Amino acid sequence: MSNTTPTSSATLSGPALGLLWFGAAVSLAEIMTGTLLAPLGFADGVKAILLGHVIGGVLFWLAGYIGAKTGKSAMETVKRSFGQRGSMLFSLANVVQLVGWTAIMVFSGAAAANFLVPQVGNAGWSLVIGALIALWIALDLKNMSRLQSVTAVLLFLLTILLSVVVFQAEAAQLPAAAQQTMSFGMAVELAVAMPLSWLPLVSDYTRSARHAGRDTTWATLAYFIGSSWMFIIGLGAALFAGTGDVAAIMAKAGLGVAAILVVVFSTVTTTFLDAASAGISAASINPKLPERAAGIAAVVLGTALALWAPVNSFESFLFLIGSVFAPMIAIMVADYFVLKQDASAQLVSWPNLALWLAGFGLYRYSMSWDLPVGNTLPVMLIVASVACLCGWLGRKRAARAVTA
Repeated sequence: MSNTTPTSSATLSGPALGLLWFGAAVSLAEIMTGTLLAPLGFADGVKAILLGHVIGGVLFWLAGYIGAKTGKSAMETVKRSFGQRGSMLFSLANVVQLVGWTAIMVFSGAAAANFLVPQVGNAGWSLVIGALIALWIALDLKNMSRLQSVTAVLLFLLTILLSVVVFQAEAAQLPAAAQQTMSFGMAVELAVAMPLSWLPLVSDYTRSARHAGRDTTWATLAYFIGSSWMFIIGLGAALFAGTGDVAAIMAKAGLGVAAILVVVFSTVTTTFLDAASAGISAASINPKLPERAAGIAAVVLGTALALWAPVNSFESFLFLIGSVFAPMIAIMVADYFVLKQDASAQLVSWPNLALWLAGFGLYRYSMSWDLPVGNTLPVMLIVASVACLCGWLGRKRAARAVTA
C-alpha cells in the first residue's frame, strides 16, 4: 500500500470491499457491545441497534467516499481540513486508538479461545492470534483481499450456526433493577460508537475502490449488515441464553472446532484492519516509515499490551474515540461536501483546529444528554453547521477585502 492514488493493480472491487468489511464486522467486540443493550429488552434493543447503525452507516459512507474519491488514506484526507501539521494530531491519536483496539481484540479473542481450549493458555492464544494478524498484514493487498473473502464466507456460515444456537436457548429472566440501567438514547449511542470507531481508517481501504460511490456503498452495506447482526447476536445471548459470554454459549452447544474458528478468525479479520491502519497512520506522520512494517510493529505492541495491561473494558474507550473523531469527521464532511475547500497546502488550519477543540468539549458535555438519537449525531450536526457558517463568513470577508 502507499499514500498515493491506487493503481489498477492495487484496486478492490465493490464485492471484495464488501467481504473485507463484513469480515471486520464479525467481531467479538460487536457481540459484547450488543450484550450491554439487554436491559432494553429484545424489541427496543433491536430498534436501538438499527437506528444507531443507520446513523453510523451514513457517517461511514461519507468518510469512506472522501478516501475513495481522492485516492488517499484516512489520515491523508484529514490534511484537507487541518493542514499538513495539523493532521498529525489526529494521526497520532489514531495510532494510539488503533494499537489500543489491537490490544483489546487480541485480549478478548484469546480469553474466548482459552475458555474453549484452555490447554494453550491465554498467553499462548494471544501469541497465536497476534501471529495470524501479522501474517494478514504481511500479505499484499491482492492476496489479502482474496484470503479475507474466503474467511468472510466461512465466518458467514459459522455465524448462522451461532445465531441458531443463541436464539434456540430458553429465555432468561433479567433482574428487575437491570431494566432501568440504560436509556434508549444511550443504547443508540453504543450502536453508533462501533461504526464511528472505524471512521478514522475506513479510507485506508476505500481509497483502493474502483468506483468511488458504488464500492463505498458495498463496504457500508456489508458493515451495516454484519455489525447489526453481531449486535443482535450479543443482545440475544444476554436475553435468551442468559449470558454475554459467547464462548460459553458455543462450548455448551458443543460446536467444538467451529467455535474456535469463529473466535480466532473473527478476531484476526477485524484486528488486522486496526493494526494495518496504525501502520498507514504512522507513515502519514513520517513518510519514511514502511506501512507494513509499522503495522506489524503495532501488532507486536498490541499483543504485548494484551498480555500485560488491563484491557478488558472498552465501553469508556469507545466514547473517548467518539469525542476525538466525531467532530473531526464533521468538519471534514463540511469542508469536502459543502464548502468544497482544501487546506492541505497549509501547515495548520487554525480555525478548524479551534472548532475541533470546541467540538471535543461539546461531545464530552453532551454525554449527559438523554436524547432518543444519542449524542453523536446532534454534536456532529452542530459542529458541521458551525464549520459551514465560519467557512461562508470567511469567504465573504475575503471577497470584501478584494473589492476594497
